[in-house]
Amino acid sequence: MDIVSRIKAGLGHFSPAEEKVARFILADLNYAANAPINELAEKAKVSHASITRLARTLTCANVRELKLKLAQSAAVGERFINEDAVDKKDISHVYQSIHDILTLNAGLIEDETVEQAGQHICAAKHTLVFGVGGGSSMMAQECQNRFFRLGIPSNAHSDPMMMRMTAATVDNDDVVVCLSLSGLSPDVYHATQIAKEYGAIIVAICPDGELANLADFHLPIATQESDYIFKPSASRYVMLAAIDILSSELAMKNQRKSREKLRRLKVQLDAHREQHATGNDSMNEHLKRLPLGD
Repeated sequence: MDIVSRIKAGLGHFSPAEEKVARFILADLNYAANAPINELAEKAKVSHASITRLARTLTCANVRELKLKLAQSAAVGERFINEDAVDKKDISHVYQSIHDILTLNAGLIEDETVEQAGQHICAAKHTLVFGVGGGSSMMAQECQNRFFRLGIPSNAHSDPMMMRMTAATVDNDDVVVCLSLSGLSPDVYHATQIAKEYGAIIVAICPDGELANLADFHLPIATQESDYIFKPSASRYVMLAAIDILSSELAMKNQRKSREKLRRLKVQLDAHREQHATGNDSMNEHLKRLPLGD
């Protein structure tokens, strides 16, 4: 349990002096993490010994360890610690944040990089897609969803052990598409590193960083988070856009095959949907323009 959660869980159970220190710490985490112990004791109106006792109550070896853990929690950011009420944003804020992050990323991915990455994926016997975490796991599945309908043999993995095992089975010129919104995922990095050692071509969709440096082809994305933490991150839309860019390139590289695969999908989806259609002409026209898969 992190130190802030531990302090909050202990409120009402500490000794009176420890309670004063605990509430003072929660009121100004940054100050408590950086202030000398004598200054902290003076501000909280307790003795040095009370701060030492609180540290031990919180299972810290000493005050120095307590302050280190407070500094680590403070590094998360004030927006996650401040308990002041936050005004609700209106619906347009959701659309605007998506628009802003896509605008920020427009032009980051170069046509030549996408073209070269697409050539390797089309030529590969098999493509693996790696992504872990809430956003990247979902996007890995979406990437496979885009690839199979174009006749690209692929499998998506989000389990760290499966990623490592499948990475160890690649052949020369197989492709690994690795996804990370942060560019800092150890599981994706290590699995990708294994695949590269065995000769795979690496395509990375991520910000600049270690994972990008490992890639043969880097499709860069940039993230931008606001202080409004109660709305899901809009950054995942830029990864989705990058997947769409890559998928469109793959479809164009083998148009005849892509068109035939997509035609078959459309036939089967329409046949399924028509079972529930009214049979009138307007409905039939509507079926022609429905998305390929939902």
